[in-house]
Amino acid sequence: MLNLRRLAGVVLSAIAVSVSSAAPERREINGVDYHLLKTSPESVEIVWKGATDEPLRTFPQAKEYLEATGRTVETLMNGGIFEPGGIPSGLLIQSGKELNPVNRRDGKGNFFLKPNGIFLISKDGAAVIDTTEYPGKHASIRCAVQSGPLLLRNSRIHPAFNADSESRLHRNGVGVTKDGKVLFVMSDRRSPKLPNLHEFASLFLELGCADALFLDGDLSQMRSGGELDKYSNQFGSIIAVMKPAD
Repeated sequence: MLNLRRLAGVVLSAIAVSVSSAAPERREINGVDYHLLKTSPESVEIVWKGATDEPLRTFPQAKEYLEATGRTVETLMNGGIFEPGGIPSGLLIQSGKELNPVNRRDGKGNFFLKPNGIFLISKDGAAVIDTTEYPGKHASIRCAVQSGPLLLRNSRIHPAFNADSESRLHRNGVGVTKDGKVLFVMSDRRSPKLPNLHEFASLFLELGCADALFLDGDLSQMRSGGELDKYSNQFGSIIAVMKPAD
């Protein structure tokens, strides 16, 4: 029987992250500096296009678009891998509308390292699923983004990941905890040590997630507060954590 507390020779310890509607928490875990934000599915939005049907691309543009609806943006983070022009590499659902179809093709690069997956918010809450499972039982999907590779599915680390890999890079991802909360994680670019993919997946397991998805790499950013209005990298989809409605 698989012992999830001892996987690939790494002893996993429980790390608590409180549910927050504020700024991300900065923590050093296993020698890597991370930004962590745990929130409820109701607070999460995924956007790609604005009111003029043009890609939003940057954090200031996404904030302006979202706050025009009367709500307040608390945190923004880039979403999944994208193609030139900011076109998502796979599925993108925004406000209940499919703006880009699911991508089941084979190819090169992280997005196509099968199994890849989809992060979604539906009427039943948040989920990270294998692309081959889409849409499955998930009806009335409010927002979704496809990326890859899957980090975790049913508490199992992606079979292609190597615990001894020397590929240590800046990364961000999203997981869903066993109690249904959404957990966003990004390494700190200035961390003296960066994670390989196996370590990044293991972190989500440590933090109570059974399912998690890699979002992107070197250009990843997570910002809150006054930082939201500053120039950001250009992205495809953008994930927002909104202030709960009164």
